[in-house]
Order: sequence, then C-alpha cells, then structure tokens
Amino acid sequence: MNKILFVLFFLGFSIFGHAQNSITGKIQNIENEPLYGVEVYAPDLHIGTTTDENGVYELNNLPNGEIRIVITYIGFKEVHKTINLTNNQLNFDVVLEEAIFTIDEILISTPFNKLQSDNVMKVEFAKVKSLKQKGVATLIEGLETFAGVSQISTGTSIGKPVIRGLSGNRVLVYAQGVRLENQQFGDEHGLGINEAGIESVEIIKGPASLLYGSDALGGVIYFNPEKFAYDDTFEGDFGQQYFSNTRGTNTTIGFKKSFEQWKFLVRGAYNEHLDYETPEIERVTNTRYNEINFNSGLRFNNKLISSELRYNYNKSNLGLTEGIEEQSTSKRLEEPYQEIDNHILSLHNHVFLENSTLDIDFGYIFNDRNEFEHHEDGNEEEGPALRMKLKTYNYDVKYNFPKFKNTEIILGTQGMHQTNKNLGEEILIPDARIDDLGLFATSVIDFEKSSLQGGIRYDTRKIETSYHEVSHENEVHIFESIDKNFSNFTASLGYKFDFNENITTRVNLATGFRSPNLAELTSNGVHHGTNRFEIGNNNLNNEQNLQVDIAVEYKNEHLELFVNGFYNKLNDYIYLTPTGEIEDGAEVYNYTQENAKLYGGEIGFHLHPHPIDWLHLETTFETVIGKQDNGDFLPLIPANKLSATLKTEFNLKKWLTNGYSAFTVSNTFSQKIVSDFETTSDGYTVANFGLGGDLKINNFKFELSLNANNLFDKSYIPHLSRLKNDNINAIGRNIVVGINFNL
Repeated sequence: MNKILFVLFFLGFSIFGHAQNSITGKIQNIENEPLYGVEVYAPDLHIGTTTDENGVYELNNLPNGEIRIVITYIGFKEVHKTINLTNNQLNFDVVLEEAIFTIDEILISTPFNKLQSDNVMKVEFAKVKSLKQKGVATLIEGLETFAGVSQISTGTSIGKPVIRGLSGNRVLVYAQGVRLENQQFGDEHGLGINEAGIESVEIIKGPASLLYGSDALGGVIYFNPEKFAYDDTFEGDFGQQYFSNTRGTNTTIGFKKSFEQWKFLVRGAYNEHLDYETPEIERVTNTRYNEINFNSGLRFNNKLISSELRYNYNKSNLGLTEGIEEQSTSKRLEEPYQEIDNHILSLHNHVFLENSTLDIDFGYIFNDRNEFEHHEDGNEEEGPALRMKLKTYNYDVKYNFPKFKNTEIILGTQGMHQTNKNLGEEILIPDARIDDLGLFATSVIDFEKSSLQGGIRYDTRKIETSYHEVSHENEVHIFESIDKNFSNFTASLGYKFDFNENITTRVNLATGFRSPNLAELTSNGVHHGTNRFEIGNNNLNNEQNLQVDIAVEYKNEHLELFVNGFYNKLNDYIYLTPTGEIEDGAEVYNYTQENAKLYGGEIGFHLHPHPIDWLHLETTFETVIGKQDNGDFLPLIPANKLSATLKTEFNLKKWLTNGYSAFTVSNTFSQKIVSDFETTSDGYTVANFGLGGDLKINNFKFELSLNANNLFDKSYIPHLSRLKNDNINAIGRNIVVGINFNL
C-alpha cells in the first residue's frame, strides 16, 4: 500500500500543463486608495497570494473551468467571486467596503464546499487562533466553546468530544482530510492530535453518515491543516505559552517556503504540564502529561492537477490518575501511564478535467498504544502491560460532474482496511481485521432564494477477530473469535430558504448509523483509565438514527440571532450498564442496547451596536435531553449551559493593532436528569478574562495574549468528568501568557 501511495503521488506530479491561466487585478478601498497585504485565496486549489504596496495581485498556474476566489482584509467585507477560465489571463479589480463584523468561510467538510451562509447543512466554524486566544490548554477545551459541544474529561490531559449528548465512536474526527483512527473507543485517552499545524475546525452537529459512513452518526469534527505560504514567499514563526496552574509550557516553531508550483512547510511543537491544582490547592496526582508534535507538507499544482502530501507525528505521554495522593511538582510520569505514538500520512489529488473534477484521497494512520501499570516487584523495566498496534488504510474517491444550470452532482466511494495487533500481556480488544466499503451519490440544486440538497449511500463492514485466552490473577479471560458483517443504507434531505436578505431558515432530515466497535463486541477485562471491568456483547446490532434539524437565523449589520432545534430518534443505542458484580477489583459493566431519543438545541445572539463598532456582546444557551424508550435516562448527557461574552476591539496608535479584550461568564446548570448508575451534579459559574493584540516596539513585531481562566478560582466538578466519582474538583485559576512572532 505504501508503494502504491508513493507511485500515485509522483504520477500526479508528473502531469504538467503547458498553457497557464492566471488572474491579476488591483484592490482598493472606496477612496481609490490601494490596499497592501490583502489576501487573495483560491480555496479549491489551496493557493493564494497578497497584494503589493500598489494593491496589485497575481494568481498563476490555474486550471480551466470555474475558480472560486476569496478576498479578505481585516476591517473590510469579504469578497467571494466565481471566475470561469479558459486558457487566458483575466483581470479582476476589486473595491473593498468597510465591514462591521462576521467573516463567511468556505466549508471543506461538506461535499460542495460552499460558504457557511450558502450551505444547506448548518456547520460551525472557527479558526484555531481564535480558540487559543481564549487560553485553552488543549484542543478539546477549545471545542467546548462551541454551543452544543462538550467533553468527557479525565483531568486536563484527556478529553473526548460530545456533540448534543453523543460521544465515543458516534463522533467522527477528521484530520488532514482523513478519518482519525486511534482506538477512539477508549475514554481513557484524548484526541491524539495537537493544535500546532491546524488552521481551523468545522463541526457538523448531527448525522453525517451520507458523507462519512459509519461512526458519523452523532456528528463530525473536521480539522483543517494550516495553509501553505503564498506564492514566492518564505515564512517562519515561533510561539510560546505558559500556564500558571500546571506550570506548563507550549512551544511551537514553523517554516514555510512557496514557489509558483511547489510549496513546503514544516512545524514542530512540544507541550509539558505537571499535575493540575484544584482551588483547594491540592494537586491531582499523575494528571501530568507531555506531548511532541511534528507536521510537514509538500504541495504541487499546475493547471491540470493539485497534489498535496502531509505527514503528522504525535507522541503523547499521559498520566492516569488514581486520585489525590502525595503532592508533587514533578513532571516525570508515574505508573499507571500511557505512551501513545500516532502517525498520519495523507495524500490528496485534485484532478481538473474539461468541465469536471476528480478527487482522489489516500490515508495511512498508525497508532501504537502502550500502557504501563504498577509492578509489584518494583521493576519498571518489564515493559508495557498493554500494547496495541492499529494500522488503518483508507481511500476516498469523488467525481464532481459538470455543473448543469443550477445543479451539481457528486458520486463517490470510500473504504477502509484496518488491523489491530496485541503485543502486551493484557488485552482490551482482540487481534482484529476490519474492512469497510461505501458508495454514495449526492446533489444540490440552487434556486434564486433557496437550495435543495439530498443524497443516498450504502455501506458494508466486515469484522473478524482472533481467539485469545488471557490469564489474570488466577482467572482466565476468554475472547471468542467473531466473523460478522454489518451493512446499512443512509440518506439525507435538506432545504435552505432565504426569506429576505436578513432571515434564513434550514430544515435537514438525515439518517445515520454506527456499527458496534471492537470494545462493545469483544471486551473482557479491566479498562484501567475508567476503572471498569467491561464485558462485550457479540450480538449487538447497528445503531441507527433519524434526526430532524431546524435552524432559523437573522442577520443585519449589527445583530446576529440564531435558533437551532433538533430531535434525534436513535434505535439500538449501545451503552454500558452495571451488573453489581466485582471482578479484578473493578465493577463489572455489560454492553446492552435500547431504543432512545435525544432532543434539544441552541439559541444565541451576537450584538455589535452602532456607532460603538468596537463592542461585541455574544450569548448562547444550549440544552439536550436523552431518554430511553423504557423510561430511563441516557448516561453522560451534558448539563444545560448559558454563556455570555463581552468583547472589545481596539487599536492604540501604531504600537498596538488588532487589540482585543474579552470577559466571559459561563453558567452550567445543575444536572438532575441522570441514568440509574449516575449521580446528580450541582451547577456552577466560571468567569474567564482575555487580553491581547499585535505589538510593535521599534522594528520588532509580535503577538501577545494574556488569559485568566476560572478567574475567581471557583470549585466545581463537571458532570462529564471521569473524576466526579472521586469527588475531585476541576482545575483552579489558570493564568495563560502567550507570545508569537515571525522569524
């Protein structure tokens, strides 16, 4: 498979065109003054440039056909233009108007790559830079700032995303354009990716099985990698953050170089944190962690093809806490702990045909998970008690038919081949092989004030596992071999209608499915990160759901208001239930199924009053209820939450630009609606403060940020915290200082 990827990549690079298309132009403001540094970007091609001091730009090596151009400049309205090229040089001059607020981004996670405002499906978007300005220590903390998104956490280092009450394998994560496979069934480790090298994130809240197959039943988190440098430029940057609570550091350095057709980038990052401290000035033992991250990219483009090869390596060393014990400020991991190596190699080819395009994507993910436990004889050289190697190959091929009037059609196929191999004494899941195949068709029809989008898909999955006998404390745990096939049809239909230039409504009806994962089918042992003895059930069926989403948005120059509601009917929901027994010192849980439903939504507004354009007030409220058909409530449903942010933007002469300050108050309500084996949770209110901007001292320019999270050192325990049963509070006050400058 590696040889195939190698050959295809360089075969793509060998297709050179002779005639070259280009777009040139001049960008000015309404006073006819040239604007310097305006970004001109072609998102479908992942190439761009900036205007010179005369406001002039030029994009070269463009293919024939329709090219989408996005022009952005701080303080001005974005311009989006579709240009038809046929072996020529085209001039496109632009006059930018001053903007009040909002930037409309092109979405990559959806099939037709439309603007946020034009997309039929509601998709959330944010740049990682904006998330980091909020002082988050990890990427998963940044995702929690989206309404409807939360996390199941174990301390500060381990977090699993939750979208509208659904978590685990029900939320699919994409990085570098390929699905992330890293034993994500386990609650005892995090995402396995670092924010370094990630440009932005898109979140689909609801079934996306039509686009992504199994595991996208609850939604998709799509991480877009950082962009390459613009043509004929070199960029270098260095960033450093310090976290007071964990005495932690986050260091990143990156370099980019681009020519007309070839582009390169490389970035490294290192994080290190000691045990976090609660407001009671107690450190939670062995919540320390460190992480190494490396990204690289190579890109070639001409008028016939665009090829992109990216590689990411992430090494995470995570302590597994057993509570508050002897206090320590050491960063050396204690047993039990995990060492996780994750490699992602992706290859994307965008082939430009006469009036259509062909996307051919390949991915390879290698996850090496090691878990070290206490040794009775004190010998730390015994090696990991648990070691699993997961190898995943996947592909994604899509053909975009020539656009016919107002209709676009895509046909595609996706597939995956995966193997799991155990090398340690203990086994969580058996040696296994999984093969996926999916076929789908989707189309969108655009009318003057509305759009209609729909599609259908068929998937099949084959799972084969090996027989194992594992001896543990004078008992033998048996993993029976299985050979199972799962298949499913899914479909979606969505309608977007613009009542006028201010009011838009979206209605989406979608089905989704999820095949049982290896843990649910085959578990027979203790999951130390969750302190449970889990027993699988090889008679489990597919989870299947039908969800309806209704979204209404109002927007003018000074106010944005949105209301999102959903109802999710979920058949054969898989969950863990306690048996009341104890085995190997842990409570025994069985996997079982029950029909269920989830419903709720989000509401919010963004006020930007005139004439005080520097002031922003943002408020959101989110709620979700999960209930089984037998009358019991679903486990791990997040509490209702109300958040409000007051933000200011300012410039102070020439020494501080793009300045901001933000004060956020988040009120999480008490959670009294819980499953039979959960406890209720009290409500709490947490305040955060942030301040920053771009500073210039003499000729030295840098970006500075200061955040105070949990400003008033509030004691609280999130309902979805894995440490809740031990009555351990979340992290106390945390001052985060960050600096970033160009090299």
